[in-house]
Amino acid sequence: MTGEGDPAPRCPALDPAGGALHAEAAALRARGPAVRVELPGGVPAWAATGHAAIQALAADPRVSRDYRHWPGAGQAPEGWVLAPFAFQDTFANTHGAEHRRARARIAPAFSPRRVELLRPQVQATADRLVGELAALPPGGRADLRQALALPLAMTVICDLFGVPEQLRGALGRAIDTMMDSSLSQADSLAAQAELGLRLSELLAHKRAVPAPDLTGDLLLSGGPDGRPMPEPELLGTLFAMVGAGYETAVNLITSAVLELLTHPGELAKVRAGETGWADVIEETLRVEGPVMYLPLRYALADIDLGGGVVIPAGDPVVLGFAAAGRDPERHPDRPEVFDPARPDKAHLAFGHGPHFCLGAHLARLEAGIALRTLFERLPDLALADPDRPPARIPSVIVNGPAALEVVPRPAA
Repeated sequence: MTGEGDPAPRCPALDPAGGALHAEAAALRARGPAVRVELPGGVPAWAATGHAAIQALAADPRVSRDYRHWPGAGQAPEGWVLAPFAFQDTFANTHGAEHRRARARIAPAFSPRRVELLRPQVQATADRLVGELAALPPGGRADLRQALALPLAMTVICDLFGVPEQLRGALGRAIDTMMDSSLSQADSLAAQAELGLRLSELLAHKRAVPAPDLTGDLLLSGGPDGRPMPEPELLGTLFAMVGAGYETAVNLITSAVLELLTHPGELAKVRAGETGWADVIEETLRVEGPVMYLPLRYALADIDLGGGVVIPAGDPVVLGFAAAGRDPERHPDRPEVFDPARPDKAHLAFGHGPHFCLGAHLARLEAGIALRTLFERLPDLALADPDRPPARIPSVIVNGPAALEVVPRPAA
């Protein structure tokens, strides 16, 4: 597992459909701090799935997210399903001083103080959505992801960026489709074209109907150099911010509800005041982080991770953020068990280092309000199919249930 002169190793291939992300990550973690794998589309990369290795690589200035630092970028196949993330023209895919300047332009809008100002809006949206669930007849079923988690997160992020109502549904569906890493080449190209169309529609609307929102204030107005973002960067930044701004929260909320409904004893502890909603959120982030491999990063120099593992300069790297919380070296006590009372709930669900997720405060706020409102308003909420685990999102990028069928008010 060393330099370029070694014989090409037989790389395990990541399941493009993400059918067993945690089992797959555990198998890789057992092989060393980083392992050469084959990404969807046949692209080779190094995967790190242990807490210590992920933390070290995410903070290492010799690791870049700028695809200009990937000598093999031109070898990615046409229609590569990960291309919209790896080759995105956005502040997230910059490095060093350039990244710090670009991030500083957007970060203030997601500070804890600014996010806290959104609490009444988030609460009002949660009240409305949970009210609709409560209005279902006894025994009626609903997909909690579609009925609460997704519309709550989508409403908040679209309000922030001034996405008009008539564009939200199509934009959300386009972003959801892009998260499916099992798409064929043809379907991936079609999905990329659809996403580009929807983002272009949004920009056209914002130019025609300017308003004091993040799209206008931060993206279309002049930056520190007095010039607005170029069109490709505008499109990439909107995709990054709107997509990350709701996918993370949707998966966090849906996973937390699933954990509580499958662990009724833990829900009882919350209701008894023995644990809090913050404990539930952090433990969900540890055991079911909403993001797995967000591609890509690139080694700017040979990086020795110990144990005979050296990532050669120029090689791409993926970090298994959702896997870090289950690392037995970091959590030797039942790492795969959901236990909100555990004293150490350390995780890397929002990343680490200079690319730490800007939306972490917002996702926690949304999840806290959604969970409290849901379980207080619907004390008898139950899984519709308790003996059948829900299908997972077909993705190596994000992690969570694709749907979560619940009965808000079970029949007597």
